[in-house]
Amino acid sequence: MANLHLRYLLVLALLHVVSSSGVFELKINSFHTAQRICRRHRDCHIFFRICLKHPEDVISAEPPCTFGTGHTNVIRADHTSISSSAPIRVPFHFKWPGTFSLIIEAWNAESPTEYTDNQNNLVSRLATRRRLAIGEDWSQDVHFGEQSELRYSYHVFCDEYYFGDGCAEYCRPRDDTLGHYTCDEEGNRICLQGWKGNYCSEPICSADCSERHGYCEAPGGCTCRMGWQGPSCKECVRYPGCLHGTCSQPWQCSCKEGWGGLFCDQDLNYCTNHKPCANGATCTNTGQGSYTCTCRPGYGGTNCELETNECDSNPCKNGGSCNDLENDYSCTCPQGFYGKNCEIIAMTCADGPCFNGGTCVEAVTGGYTCRCPPSYTGSDCEKKLDRCSNRPCLNGGECLDLGQSVLCRCQAGFTGANCQVNVDDCASTPCQNAGTCQDGVNDYTCSCTLGYTGKNCSVRSDACGARPCQNGGTCFTHFTGPVCQCPKGFMGPSCEFTLQPSFKPALRQTSQPSSATLTVSCILAVLSLVLVAGIVLLRRRRRRGLQGRKQLNDSAVYNDLETVNNQGGSEREAFLGPNGLFKISNGTARLSLSLCPDGRSGYRQSSADSSLARGERQDFMWRDEAGLGSGAGLR
Repeated sequence: MANLHLRYLLVLALLHVVSSSGVFELKINSFHTAQRICRRHRDCHIFFRICLKHPEDVISAEPPCTFGTGHTNVIRADHTSISSSAPIRVPFHFKWPGTFSLIIEAWNAESPTEYTDNQNNLVSRLATRRRLAIGEDWSQDVHFGEQSELRYSYHVFCDEYYFGDGCAEYCRPRDDTLGHYTCDEEGNRICLQGWKGNYCSEPICSADCSERHGYCEAPGGCTCRMGWQGPSCKECVRYPGCLHGTCSQPWQCSCKEGWGGLFCDQDLNYCTNHKPCANGATCTNTGQGSYTCTCRPGYGGTNCELETNECDSNPCKNGGSCNDLENDYSCTCPQGFYGKNCEIIAMTCADGPCFNGGTCVEAVTGGYTCRCPPSYTGSDCEKKLDRCSNRPCLNGGECLDLGQSVLCRCQAGFTGANCQVNVDDCASTPCQNAGTCQDGVNDYTCSCTLGYTGKNCSVRSDACGARPCQNGGTCFTHFTGPVCQCPKGFMGPSCEFTLQPSFKPALRQTSQPSSATLTVSCILAVLSLVLVAGIVLLRRRRRRGLQGRKQLNDSAVYNDLETVNNQGGSEREAFLGPNGLFKISNGTARLSLSLCPDGRSGYRQSSADSSLARGERQDFMWRDEAGLGSGAGLR
């Protein structure tokens, strides 16, 4: 549909360019000349031609006529025929400039039907420059030549659907799918009632129709978009099946009070729907149809249906009788007593009952009242007002009553008017050597970095001094803690384990071996002895060359540790193995953790550098995680 509208607008634009914008009209009113027009007067015919050109200072009669040209029909050369001739029309399809050059020529026609351009037939020519605005009114003009007189009228007007000072504004009233408007005198579109937009193609919906959730295809309508409903499309559509719920956006189901579930169909508000609590009690739902009643003073029971009797506690003293009221009681006192509970003896002011400077006033009904000074209270002004009774001082602060105010003496570590502020003991930065401070109550705790200890992390700690290596092991300080270099035959974080070669016991024979078995065993024993002898000779030959390498490797372990201690974080991580063991660049001693075939953790020696096979010294580096000093992870 949009493509069809676009094509239609393109066609209208093309027609707008091709068709004329207006018409220039000129009418010959009279023409007189002193010279003879025709040779034979009764057969004399004439026609007039005009040429419109752009404005020129010196008007040339030569073509082209840039604005257009036109002529009358061939008419008889008499006054009646000339004055009644039809106007000359010159259409134009450009914006009318207002100023133009006009050339009017009178020609003799050789016959009633022929137009000739023979210069011998030119009777008269005038050229003038004029300014003319768009309008329907005719402008009168007269031209006096040397031997002729020409009177004429002219005007210019816009074609239909063209408007403006230059007939350049196109506006065609319409009431269809492409627009609904009329045109004013200036060519502006005026929308019909119920339409809006540049081309008046947008309908105006009803006044209360939601702009976001509604639209219309005709003026005054309101069609809701998906998820909205109502006359104004301002009501959201609830989730299908929602019974006792509301929504603020489409497809919601927000349950009302007392209802629950996906469809808000479960009654959760027993209080609202059943109102079980009596005597103005407050009902509270506790879920799944249960409730509790908070009774008003003076009532009790599950539903607050029972009224309590305040006289059951016998509050009246000295023989007074109790009268039950709603949430209250009153005592009828015998003669000589008064007060809420008849606890006051009916003394008089003559007895001087008021203490601490109180003023005694006789009561009309008997008895007295004491008017106490500002710092005392009580029926007889016997109680001194103590501003510290409400404990204004916090965190163990001591309260002092100064009469008009109170003073709080705070415990160590607290400050403020009411001792409510805990003093920040870390404000002075007591922790040294990058230690982390944690504030306490009048105290602080420093979490020290590795290698430091003490209250303020000021003491340099010795990791090797706390846990030395056993069995002659050498201790080195590493950035993660102490590291032990174990001598031959020992292993573990503190060199506390003895390294023993593993072997499998021979199977016990249950029967006497045969002679063939004994023969084979003897042959294998002889071969084994020969093989062992060869191995011993080879080892003696290689031992001399390996003595120097052993000493270098012993020092290499220590040098590697010192290098790692001086490395950064990323380099240290490269020094640590995945299971917490150190990988040391020792060509003669290398130990790696592996998993035994039966699933138990064990140690596997490198076949190339096995010190047990060569009978050389084997050194092990251990890192004791958590500083326990035990063989955790070994079996």
